[in-house]
Amino acid sequence: MSTEFETGHLIEGKWLISTGAPRWALSPVDGNPLAGDFQEAGPVEVEAAATAAVRAFDLTVDDTSERRAALLDAVASELEARSEPLIGRAGLETALPPARLTGEMARTTGQLRMFAALLREGSWVDAVIDPAQPERKPLPRADIRRMNRPIGPVVVFGASNFPFAFGVCGGDTASALAGGNPVIVKGHPGHPGVSALCAEAVLAAIEACGAPPGLFALLQGAGHELGELLVRHPVVEAIGFTGSQAAGRALFNIAASRPRPIPVYAEMGSLNPLVILPGALAERAEALAEGLAGSLTLGVGQFCTRPGLVLLIDSPGAAAFEALLRDRLAAAQPGTMLNPTIRSKFARSAETAREAGARPLLRETLSGAAATTPALLSVSAREWQASESLREEIFGPAALIVHCPTAADAVDVLKVGGGQLTGTLHSGADDTPDTIRQIASVLERACGRVLFGGFPTGVEVGHAMIHGGPYPATTSHGTTSVGTAAISRFVRAVSYQNAPQHLLPPALQNSNPLGIWRRVDGQVTRDPVA
Repeated sequence: MSTEFETGHLIEGKWLISTGAPRWALSPVDGNPLAGDFQEAGPVEVEAAATAAVRAFDLTVDDTSERRAALLDAVASELEARSEPLIGRAGLETALPPARLTGEMARTTGQLRMFAALLREGSWVDAVIDPAQPERKPLPRADIRRMNRPIGPVVVFGASNFPFAFGVCGGDTASALAGGNPVIVKGHPGHPGVSALCAEAVLAAIEACGAPPGLFALLQGAGHELGELLVRHPVVEAIGFTGSQAAGRALFNIAASRPRPIPVYAEMGSLNPLVILPGALAERAEALAEGLAGSLTLGVGQFCTRPGLVLLIDSPGAAAFEALLRDRLAAAQPGTMLNPTIRSKFARSAETAREAGARPLLRETLSGAAATTPALLSVSAREWQASESLREEIFGPAALIVHCPTAADAVDVLKVGGGQLTGTLHSGADDTPDTIRQIASVLERACGRVLFGGFPTGVEVGHAMIHGGPYPATTSHGTTSVGTAAISRFVRAVSYQNAPQHLLPPALQNSNPLGIWRRVDGQVTRDPVA
């Protein structure tokens, strides 16, 4: 497979060069330009991609689940066929090691095939049938049937820290295509070469499956103008975004200000509080320090689920644990962050925390031209609650330890912290059930995923996973961007009343030609409607 890639924009099956100013991807290691002269997309390219998406949607809105599943399977196969050049280019653009990128590629193809399997299984349409009851008293009941349907063109913004799994062919794209929607991807400016290679894989799959070429588009660009043009375009029905709170909130505000507002499913980062109760420290302090240090430094701390807030309740083991964690982080090897912008922001965020009163427990947060070392800081619960600056995420290999006099103080800290993607609780035999229950309860209210033991940096791609949470972790607390439930963001429920059988989608027809599970008159069944 060739390592060359297109440097234009993929629109309706063709690579087009725009008139925008050229730009280059920069090496995160030395800051030098990488191969590829990419252009900035503008209004002309946005309009062309949107128009093509509408044409494709008109042709595919009634496609069978099998056709959509075959396309997702084909995209996965095309990515695998390009894995060597993809992993090589991703390493150049992100400084992520080959082993990490190989695993991420497997996750990406796996989630594509997972959505294909979901489509074939069929329950995602949530088919519900309330048959007519003409003899019901005092009023008859009409025949009413409901199922999920596609919404239309979806815009996906690629993320910096997962060039595959949250990139051009990532979970947002997979779930939107699975729902039957055309997708326009704004490639992340940090890895345009990876974006182009992934788009080539999608195009090859579209051609192999005979799908309309307008079903997918890639627009490259680094400026805010392109993102705003995409969100404001009147045919766009929803947005998928993973990134910073500032950028996600800006897109949310733009979408809300449209004459016809649309939803923005933005995952915007998280403090991911981790609570260690005294009983846990007494039982396994060294193992906890080792595991936490590994979680904080994995991928140079560039995971949205990195545990950045550690709550310790005053006990004889608290100071010793802090020292253990400090020593393990001090011994960690420096790493190269995704790009100079993220590295600079990490340094500024750590400095802001220090200026707000956080006490540094390690000497440096940066060393060398591009290498980053961890940051570990400490504050009291009272100081943390009093300072908004201390409640800002430090994206990177950093943690802020909050010392809480009592479990009740830890609860107050958690309540002030706002919505989070994850929350973790470590307890031991000596911790009281009431304390454990109290902490678990507040974590449940604040977080999308609650862990009892372990560390949150691994996100399983499955049916039960929720990668989301209350604001400011996301802009839509009832959804997830990981797992099969992600499809719910890009479909809408439609009811049909007294519709003739031949006008109903197959999932709602009496004979149940798809053989799927349905709720008929309140009962879950695969049987036909009599």
